[in-house]
Amino acid sequence: MSDLAQVIRNALSERFGESIDVDPDLSGLDELARLAARRVCRHYEAREVPVDTLRLLCACALSAPSKSDLQQADILIVRDAQRRAAIADLMPQMPWLHEAPVFLLFLANGRRTPFIAEQRGKPFPNDHLDLFFNATVDAAIVLATFVRAAEAVGLGCCPISVIRDHIAVVSELVGLPAKVIPIAGMALGWPAEEGALSPRLPLAVTVHEERFDDSGLSREIEAYDRRRAGLKPYRRQRDPARFGEAGFYGWSEDKARQYAVPQRADFGAFVRRQGFRLD
Repeated sequence: MSDLAQVIRNALSERFGESIDVDPDLSGLDELARLAARRVCRHYEAREVPVDTLRLLCACALSAPSKSDLQQADILIVRDAQRRAAIADLMPQMPWLHEAPVFLLFLANGRRTPFIAEQRGKPFPNDHLDLFFNATVDAAIVLATFVRAAEAVGLGCCPISVIRDHIAVVSELVGLPAKVIPIAGMALGWPAEEGALSPRLPLAVTVHEERFDDSGLSREIEAYDRRRAGLKPYRRQRDPARFGEAGFYGWSEDKARQYAVPQRADFGAFVRRQGFRLD
């Protein structure tokens, strides 16, 4: 077996807890190896990302597929130290945001398509949930493609969904107009350490053939909890004052506790204030 094929097998075995066959004669194994072995980056060197490199990465990310060629995704680059600090201060639980020399916002832009319709003198009867959904999906695809591009040149990234906890403040800081919302942020910089490989749910849970089937979900999650605890145990339990100290604290207990409190209950109201119709 080729060295790259073995790298992929080892990484996927650690991530999913199962052996996945890798044909050593497949083309593109170098790209598959990067995807299989990717690690989250939460510490960055005090080194700038060249402007030309950043522009190249944006161009590559925006080369991603787009729904009906509508191109409803934008990237907003935040390099200014004061503005980056203002965003990072909103999320003190993520101190690495102060280290990253660049912060990116990936935007769902539902503004351009109605604008074009108006400019061309055409009706726009599609101002409903699908406009928001299409723009959001486009932005998510661009975000994922940006991660691939950045890591290909040796940069490290950490997508940040927590900006949606502060979405109105962040949107005002960067001057977002109507029908434009941030779906996620991203810390970007040169890695100061290797980072961690995140274990994932087994493919038996997340890959379906012909028909959806989650009949074994309870068993599979229990096994995943145990496997993950052996690889990446939680350093602390979430909200022990409310839920007590669990004898065994796994992924499912952590996620159940996390979503036992309201999360972004005002998000829909913000989206509507930005001019999206969700009906």
